[in-house]
This record gives sequence, structure tokens and C-alpha cells, in this order.
Amino acid sequence: MAHKKKYPKSQLHGIIVSIFADNPFRAYNNKQIASMLGIKDKAGKNLIYTILTELQADGYLQEVKRGKFVLHADKLATLANKKKYITGTVEMKKTGKAYIISDEGGDDIFIASNNTHHALNGDHVKVLLFPKRKGHKTEGQIVEILERKKTHYVGILEVSKNFGFVIPDSQLLPYDIFIPKSKLKKAKTGQKVLVNITDWPEHSNNPFGEIIEVLGKPGDNDVEMKSILADFDFPLSFPDKVLQEAEKIGMEIPKEEIARRKDYRKVWTITIDPVDAKDFDDAISLKKLGDGLWEVGVHIADVTHYVKPDTVLDAEAYKRATSIYLVDRVIPMLPEKLSNGVCSLRPDEDKLTFSAIFKMNDKAEVLSQWFGKTVIRSNRRFAYEEVQKIIETEQGEFAKDILKLNELASIMRDIRFKNGAINFNTPEIRFKLDEKGKPVETYVKESKEANHLVEEFMLLANKSVATFIGKPQKNKKPKTFVYRVHDEPNPEKLNTFTQFLNRLGYSLEIQSRDTLARSFNSLFDQIKGKGEENMIETIAIRTMSKAYYSTENIGHYGLAFPFYTHFT
Repeated sequence: MAHKKKYPKSQLHGIIVSIFADNPFRAYNNKQIASMLGIKDKAGKNLIYTILTELQADGYLQEVKRGKFVLHADKLATLANKKKYITGTVEMKKTGKAYIISDEGGDDIFIASNNTHHALNGDHVKVLLFPKRKGHKTEGQIVEILERKKTHYVGILEVSKNFGFVIPDSQLLPYDIFIPKSKLKKAKTGQKVLVNITDWPEHSNNPFGEIIEVLGKPGDNDVEMKSILADFDFPLSFPDKVLQEAEKIGMEIPKEEIARRKDYRKVWTITIDPVDAKDFDDAISLKKLGDGLWEVGVHIADVTHYVKPDTVLDAEAYKRATSIYLVDRVIPMLPEKLSNGVCSLRPDEDKLTFSAIFKMNDKAEVLSQWFGKTVIRSNRRFAYEEVQKIIETEQGEFAKDILKLNELASIMRDIRFKNGAINFNTPEIRFKLDEKGKPVETYVKESKEANHLVEEFMLLANKSVATFIGKPQKNKKPKTFVYRVHDEPNPEKLNTFTQFLNRLGYSLEIQSRDTLARSFNSLFDQIKGKGEENMIETIAIRTMSKAYYSTENIGHYGLAFPFYTHFT
């Protein structure tokens, strides 16, 4: 007969307390603990259950399911590691579990779905850390929501007799939103709606909300486009006070303002944009100086002349941060009076610009440069396709000037790759839509010489402005500036990618920065037109670090520029 293990109640009490203290995030019932302790008789299991209920009554444990207990959240603080709490941002998964990106950096913290404390994706939260388990990720429990990232969500409404609920489009909100009958605002079952989360009671499984706007029928193109914008909290229209301030801006440029600027209105200038573009915010000029010298200008619409600090226009632009480009529309950062009007470099109109002017020779070497405020007058608006045809046929309006710009751009492009730039050329998928906005065809947008022409002069301007401001000068304090930076690839990712290529019969030389860049470009030449081209280029890009904005300059690895910014 097997020996039955018996423990005095006081000893068993201490053992059970230790089990929960060592495993604060695990739930146990009396049978599991009995099995751990080798207790098989009914009396022993009943005693364990009695101790569990007593510990619950004392506030040491909490019952999560019938007969199953876990260490009470209030007791976790005494068991947490030295840095008891951290703050960070929630990265929610569709299963309901989450990871916390710590404000202090380091590894992410895992949060089980029952420890999220009603936090949602993007929320800034306070987290209690659990004791670290060997071989496991750091785990924790959200104890406080410091700031809600988002309360507006888009979804489809279902209405019953006394209430409704919204099924969110976003998989990052794994809960339906309960809508009281009084908050439905006449919305009907099956409609796509914008809902605001107003409350989430402590013991409720679902958040409570109210309908803000009925967007329309799911599947309708206009409704779906508005849904995308609404889901990202991007305003669908401008406030009246913003439009009123924009309307006060005059279309005519005062003579005294022109007098304060360099006048480039008589210099040949063009814009090159997609055929369906409605606003033209950059232009290129060319002037022959003689003796094989050229003056090339890159001109950017001078928005700062019209949008002054601390105005409602400035506040609205700050709030929006950028223009949004969807497949069939543009939602501008500024009202149309500015974006498509005074700040659009339309042909045969005087426009205020900020310019980068370069004196160059036939080898595309920059001999001198100047940056400042200008006034220009574009001679012609070109589409990329028109410029490409001129390059290919060497005929057409302003062909001589366009061919010269292309010649200089081609030389600069060759030099850039010789200096270590990497020639990533990922395909861009575009859609053709019917009159109802439904996609009827997909096609790959090709990047040709016309695109490269514009790209090279924009890169030149961006690099030159960043160098002008960022390059250290003797006895002068460095200026604070926002750079566009790109770090070297992670060596571990690079090795993994190299091994992957080897299996496909390709190689990558990773001994130094220069050999790596040359090897990447050679690889892209080898795979061009082959079935594996898109796959390899996609994985190559993922092997690279991500570019980002920073006031700390580390250079731009992919472009091989020591200084780079987004001036254009």
C-alpha cells in the first residue's frame, strides 16, 4: 500500500503560500496542488481547499474560476523585482494578450490577456513586473492607464431590442463595444459607424460607447475611404475657423515681399509630377552660365510665409502632421486655398519659394551653392510620362533643357552608387478604379529616367541642406537640426540573409561597408527579371535597419550620405 503524505495544517498553509509566491501569475486548484505535493487522499485535498478559501478570505488569493485561485494583485507588489514598476506603450495582439514597449528600452514585457486592465493598443500604461522566470520573457500586469491613445473606433453596428454593439474593424481591439439604446443616434443594424468609447466599468468584459457618426454602407468605396481616415482619428474636414483664416490669405504677392527675395521668375523652371497630381510643391530650374557651367535650382513652396506660428492654421497643420494619400484621393494637411492654391507651384503664376541653388559643371560637380527665399514662375507643368517620352525621343517642348537635367542627374546617380549607395528598387503596386471607385486593374508603377531625374536633384538638395547646417564649423556651436538617418544593418540579420542567399545560389560580401554595398547592387543586377527577384528584394529590405528622424546624426547608410534630411 502506497504511503500517504500528510502535512500539519500550519505547514501545509506555508507550503501553499510559497507555491503562489513563486508562481504569482499562475492559477491552481486544490487537485493541482495536491498532485504537486503527492497528496492523494480526499481528506488532504479537502484540507488544501479549505486553506485556499481561507487565503482568499484574507485577501492573499483571488478566485479566477470556480475553485481555481491566483495570487491577489495587491500582493504582487511585495514580490516584484527591485524595479517594481515600469511605464510603457501597449502593443496589443488580436488574441487579447499584449506586449509593453518600455519607456526605458530593453526587452518587451509580456502581458497575459487577463492582466491587461482594460488597456488598449497604443495606451501609455504603468506595469507591475512579476518575478523573472528562468527561460521566460519578463511578464507583468497593467495596473494603471496613464493615457488613452485612442477612443474612436470604426466598426459595424448590430442592434437588438434594448441595446446595440459595434464589432470593430480593427483586430487590435478584440472586444465588441456595447452601445446603450439612448446612444445609438438612429443608427441601424449593418451600418458602418464611428463610435467613441465613453466608459469601461471595472467588472465589465466590454467597453461602453456612443455612436458619433454613421459612415454608411460597408463596401461602398467612399464609406470605406472615410472609415480608414476616421479609424486613424484623421479629421475628414477643416474647422470653420481654419477655413476662415485660410480665406483671408491673398493670392497676389506684395511688391515689397518680392523685393526681399531673389527673383528667379525669368529663369526656366518646370514642375514634374504624377499625371493626376493636384498640387505641385517642388520645381526645378536650369540656367546656362557659359563655359560648361550651369545653375540648377530646387525650389520648394514657402509655406512658412503663409502659415505663421501660433495661428489656427499652424495648430491645425501640427495636429494633422502630414497630408494623407489614399488610392483615390488626397486629404491635405492645409486647406485647399493653400495646398492647391497659393502654395502650389502652378505654371504662369508668381510663387514664393525656398530654394537650393547650385552652380555645377558638366561633370555634375557642385562648385558653389546658395540657400534662401526666392520668387519663381513655372514655365510648364509636366507629368512624368511626358518627360520620359522627351528623354526617350529627344524631342518635345523644352527638350534641350530636360535632356541636360537628365544628363546631370544620370551622372550624379552613377557617382552615388560608386560611393556606396544601395540601389533598392521595390515595385510599387497601383490601382485603376472605375467611376464608382472600385478597383478594376492593378499594375506595377515603373521607375524610369524621369523619376530618377527628379529624385537625384531632390537628394542633392536634401543632402546639401543637411551638410550646410550639420557639418561642424570651427569655433561654432553645432545647430540643433532634424536629420533623416539610417543605421547600418544588424549583423545577425545580415548573416541570416547571407545564409538564405547561399541556399539559392547567390552570395553577399559583408566584410566591410563598401564591399557590402557593391555586393548588394551586384545581387540586384543578378536577380533582375528572375522569379525570385521580388522575394529577395523584400527580404533584403527587411534585413536593413529602418530610417527615422533624429537630432543625433549618424548619417544615412542606404544613400551613403554623411548628412541627410528631408528639405524637399
